[in-house]
Amino acid sequence: MKKLFLFILAIFFSSAMSFSAVAPEGFASDTLTSDRLDSIIVSVSRASLKTPVANTNIGKKELSEAPSSYSLPMMLNMMPSVVSTTEGGLALGYSNLRVRGSDASRTNVTLNGVAINDGESQEVIWANIPALQSFLESVQLQRGAGTSVNGSGAFGASLNMQTKTPSAQPYANADLSFGSYKTFLQGIAAGTGSLGKDGKNRFNVDLAYNHGLTRGYIRNARANLNSLLLSASWRNSGNSLKFIYMMGSQHTGITWEGCPMDIYYTNRRYNSAGEYYDDLGNLCYYGNETDNYAQHHFQLHYIHQFSDRLSLSSTLHFTKGSGYYENYKYNVKFSKYGLENQIIDGVTYKKTDVIIRQSMDNSYIAGNLNLKYKSDILDFATGLSYSFYDGDHFGRVLWSKYNQNIDYSNRWYTNNGKKADASLFAKAERDIAKGLTAFLDLQYRLVNFRMGGMDKDFVSLKNKKDYGFFNPKAGLNFLLSPHDRLYSSIGIAQREPSRSDIKESIKASKQDQLKSERMLDFELGYQMRRGALGLDLNLYSMNYHNQLVSTGRLTETGYVIQENIPHSYRRGIELSLSYSPVKEFTFFGSATMSRNRLRNYTLFVDAYDNADDWNPVAQKQVFLKSSKLTLSPEFIAASGISVSPWENSSISLKAKHVGRQYVDNSSLEVAKVPSYFTMSLDASKIFEIQGKYKLRISFCVDNLLNSKYYSYGWIYRAVFDDGSADYVEKGVYAQARIHFIGKIGFAF
Repeated sequence: MKKLFLFILAIFFSSAMSFSAVAPEGFASDTLTSDRLDSIIVSVSRASLKTPVANTNIGKKELSEAPSSYSLPMMLNMMPSVVSTTEGGLALGYSNLRVRGSDASRTNVTLNGVAINDGESQEVIWANIPALQSFLESVQLQRGAGTSVNGSGAFGASLNMQTKTPSAQPYANADLSFGSYKTFLQGIAAGTGSLGKDGKNRFNVDLAYNHGLTRGYIRNARANLNSLLLSASWRNSGNSLKFIYMMGSQHTGITWEGCPMDIYYTNRRYNSAGEYYDDLGNLCYYGNETDNYAQHHFQLHYIHQFSDRLSLSSTLHFTKGSGYYENYKYNVKFSKYGLENQIIDGVTYKKTDVIIRQSMDNSYIAGNLNLKYKSDILDFATGLSYSFYDGDHFGRVLWSKYNQNIDYSNRWYTNNGKKADASLFAKAERDIAKGLTAFLDLQYRLVNFRMGGMDKDFVSLKNKKDYGFFNPKAGLNFLLSPHDRLYSSIGIAQREPSRSDIKESIKASKQDQLKSERMLDFELGYQMRRGALGLDLNLYSMNYHNQLVSTGRLTETGYVIQENIPHSYRRGIELSLSYSPVKEFTFFGSATMSRNRLRNYTLFVDAYDNADDWNPVAQKQVFLKSSKLTLSPEFIAASGISVSPWENSSISLKAKHVGRQYVDNSSLEVAKVPSYFTMSLDASKIFEIQGKYKLRISFCVDNLLNSKYYSYGWIYRAVFDDGSADYVEKGVYAQARIHFIGKIGFAF
């Protein structure tokens, strides 16, 4: 493999061939990677038409026309190999996406070239930046190892987002949405258009705000969401300076526990969060069982274009975040929170009801510097980035049912995590023969992770770890004709464990056994564009060493507990098809067939002496020569039809099928999530008023067939030495039955 990389590297900088590349007349123009100043920052990390990477793009029009209740992951649900799910049953609130079965922590997410994955969990919590899609100009999702970006390397997918570019003309718009389960959303946006007398210096100011409320589908899935975007920019013929401020805040009910399987079939909207019994034995629910978080993002971008071929971009970024979980805990020991037993009126109480608050306060600073060169035969980019994350975690008891001498101002735990991440990448696409382009991408990352303090169960989290990763990728792209493209690539991606992974390894006294992950990704694809017909076919093989795989269990605050698996793989075929014989009719569809397996896996199951005493004994070991990877459906399909029966109107019918999957690695029937099929109907009509105002009315019905299904879950299983039946505790996330959202928008 080293010889292959060196060979391709030599080809890039060979000057033996100098000709203009064949223009891909059969393909759409490469607008997402054009050399406009506004696009230079994102084009550095995006795949172009010559990049041998499987990817899908969404433009401004599709983003603006999506139902306003959708979070960004739910908008991407129709993309190939994507499964989007919600925690509370509706598209508004907590949601996540998996790509080819890889979870959200393995998707590198960038906004204007800045990595925004959380430094500790490595995820993006989409509820923290609600209605983000309304702020975006375009989105590109790359599947597999993808191309190098600033920050952490992609380990299954990368999501590249660009905020809206300044409008040349002044504008304003407002919209109001209403829907099922007391869902109400409002949004406003306005822009000055380009200001400047000389025509060379242009100034723009844009502002947008969104607010959303919902009761949610399952009990306690309520959400109160706010988001704000402020953008101020200055541009002339060769320079661009832009300041972006983005705020997101969420106040949601806690829903991560899911619905117990034994209750699901009689009360699928049940949620135990905040549940307790009063002194008379009545079942009650705490009214502020909530998750609260706010983020403030500041970005400053400067771009200088030296010539039509050479440009330099630099970015400074700062994020401040803070929030807390508040929970009611029923009949728990004082010692669990570091408190003494309370003596009141001569009675000693060892247990009590408490209200606790677990807080986080974090800051993230990052800087990027990118250089891009583009000629007729060479497209070259290099980038350097550095980021530092500092996160505090602490908890307090706010109230106790029995209180003799409790000081509520004391913290029962405090810990901190610091993470420094530096990366350097260089990548190039060079035409080496007529229609043939070679691709090389090299990234090196250095990660320094430090943890300290005590966790909520009084275990010391003191830990220091350094990682160094070299992630090379190479490939070839061949334009067989103006209508046909063939590509192939090979790439290595590596990833460090998350804070949750490290915590659990410390508590199991296995921190020395916790390892970073490595993936070798092969991609082979074909694209065809002939008139009204478009076809994409991609074969992939993602082979893992020490992949961190979910055990099926959750931590107390809803994070997935994972373990290293020596050998595993994901292999599959992705097919996408579109057909639009006339502009008033479009058919689109995609399907993924895959095989996702662990090899030579030893499953450890908790064991106890009997079902009455629950005294722990040695874990039972079950060797599995081959087993299915957690939450990795092996068949995914999506399709839709869109028609425009009248001018400025659209009606779309969409369908999605997700095959069966498993919530742990046992492949047992008890761990299965059955396959499910859903449909949605969208309709919209735009009315022009006096030639300068537009009124848009839209309507969306989700789960059109009123299906009862759950999309994912978690499980805990234990066995007993005395032969008693296995203990199984399983929580699932029920999705809402048929529901709607309507929207009225006004723009001028």
